[in-house]
Amino acid sequence: MTATTRRTVAGTLCVAATVAWLVTGRGVFWPRWVYFGVGIVLLGRLLLRRALRVPPGRRLWLALDAAACTLIGCADLTVWVLTGGGYFWPFWTLLGMATIVGLHAWVVSRPPGARERELTDRIATLTRSRRSAVDQQAAELKRIERDLHDGAQARLVSLALTLGLAGELLRRDVDGAAQLLAEARATATAALGDIRTVTQSIHPAVLADRGLGDAIRALALDLAVPVTVAGDPPAQLPPAVQTAAYFAVAETLANVAKHSGATAASVTFDDGAGDLLRIHVDDNGCGGADPGRGTGLRGIMGRLDAIDARLTLDSPVGGPTRATVTIPIEPG
Repeated sequence: MTATTRRTVAGTLCVAATVAWLVTGRGVFWPRWVYFGVGIVLLGRLLLRRALRVPPGRRLWLALDAAACTLIGCADLTVWVLTGGGYFWPFWTLLGMATIVGLHAWVVSRPPGARERELTDRIATLTRSRRSAVDQQAAELKRIERDLHDGAQARLVSLALTLGLAGELLRRDVDGAAQLLAEARATATAALGDIRTVTQSIHPAVLADRGLGDAIRALALDLAVPVTVAGDPPAQLPPAVQTAAYFAVAETLANVAKHSGATAASVTFDDGAGDLLRIHVDDNGCGGADPGRGTGLRGIMGRLDAIDARLTLDSPVGGPTRATVTIPIEPG
C-alpha cells in the first residue's frame, strides 16, 4: 500500500465516521476514537520507519524500543485527554517508558563485551577481505587478459598469417611452403606454451594431478634456494584450501629467493593442527620482512583473508624468518 493510498484510507475512515455521527443524531462525539485509532496507526508506522533507518546492531534495538515506548506514551496521553483529563494517571506510564528507554540506552552506551568485540572485528575483517578478494580477482582477470593478448593471441595471429602464406606458396614453391609450415608449427607450440603458463597460474596442473604435498615439493625443486619439505598435508583437502595454500607457499618461497639472501629454506606441514591446515615456511636469510613494504606478502594475505585464513610472520632483523600459513579445513 502506497503512502497516498494510506492517507486516502485514513481520511475516508475519519470522514465516514463524522458523517455517520451527524446522520445518527450527533450526541456524544464518538468519531474521536476513530481519529485516535487512525492517528495511532499512522504514528506507529512513522516511528517504525525512523527506527529502521538505524544500522543493524544494539542501537537499532534501542531505536525500536524508544519507538514503541513513544507510541505507548502518546496513546496514553491521548486517551487521558479524550476522557476528560482529571487525575494525571499517564504519569506512571510515561515514567515506566522513560525508565525502560533510559536503562536500554545505558546498556547500549557500555563498552561491548569480548564476544561482541570479536564478532564486530570478524565482520570488519570479512568485509575488508571480500573487498580485497574482488579487487584481486579483477586484477587477476586483467593479468590473464593481458597475458593471452600479448602471448597466445599474438602467436595465433602470426600462425594464421603464416599458414595463409604457406597456402599461397604450396603450388609454386614447395620448399618455401614447407619452411613456413615448420615456422607455423613452432609458433603453435609456443602458443600452447603460453596458454599452459596462463592456466598454470589459475590452477596448477601438478596440484590437480599430484596433490598439495607433491605440488609443493615440485615447486621447491625449481627454486634457486635449496628447500626441504617435511611432512604431508591431510588427505582429501577441499580444492579451495589446496589452491590457497599452494599459492601462499609459492609466493612466500618466491620472496625468500628474491629478498632474503637465504642459503636454505624449509616447508613444514604441521600434523598437529587439528581442523586447521598449518604450514611453516622458514629461511635463514636476513629477516626484516614487512608486509607493508611490498605487494607480495599483501597479496598472500588478501588471498587468505578471502577464505578466513591468515598469514603470520616472525621476521626479526638479521633473521631467521618464519612465515606460517593457517587455513581452516572445511568439508569438501
